Amino acid sequence: MNRWGTVVAAVVLASAVAGCGSAGPADGERPAGGPAGATPATGHPGTGATAGKLAADPGTRHTTVAVPAMEGLVCDEGDGGFHFGSDLDMSVTGDDGLKEIEGDGQDGAAEVSCFGSPRTVLRKGTMSASAPTFTARTRLYANVPDPAASLDRVFDASMNQAKDYGRNPTGEAETVTSAALVVKCRQNVADTFPMTTCFWADYGAVGVLDFFPFDDQYIPVASAARLTQDFVAGALKS
Repeated sequence: MNRWGTVVAAVVLASAVAGCGSAGPADGERPAGGPAGATPATGHPGTGATAGKLAADPGTRHTTVAVPAMEGLVCDEGDGGFHFGSDLDMSVTGDDGLKEIEGDGQDGAAEVSCFGSPRTVLRKGTMSASAPTFTARTRLYANVPDPAASLDRVFDASMNQAKDYGRNPTGEAETVTSAALVVKCRQNVADTFPMTTCFWADYGAVGVLDFFPFDDQYIPVASAARLTQDFVAGALKS
């Protein structure tokens, strides 16, 4: 079994054990929403605990956001052609006080979407739509002196704004810290669809990855956090 297949199996097992989600889509069509990197992220889902320690500021800053090459995923600029509408698309807000530098995309926020094969299919009633495995939005800054504190502010502001527009949070927020960045994830429901959302920050950028459901189930937080780390490592250029 290749890496992608291994990860898909791991995600299905994790979701089944957690008891979340519902039966798969009709017609036997199975969306591939399992993120690359089957090894669980540092930290323990369900505890909300932070593991690891952010390294000291290296002093370098990112100059652009690239489209990363990720095993098992095809990534491209933009939103992948999918919008929830009614402001349900997750964004980065609450970053007042951080000086943005010129980036790609609208309002300096670079946007990248990644798809698995076959593509994730979301169904609602008689309608269906192809959706990314995840959509990522990234903002670059001259300096983020305290990434953990900035991440908390952005996470709270962005999730609260999304809640005002109809996204309903579920479970508890969970934080994973590595030497390179801090990641904070929470599961939520957007227009009936189970989503997993991870915000992240380092000393020069803040971003969000919004994970679409696999087999109508939440992507487990550990898998989403690991893929967030992989995405950032490949997308940020200094």
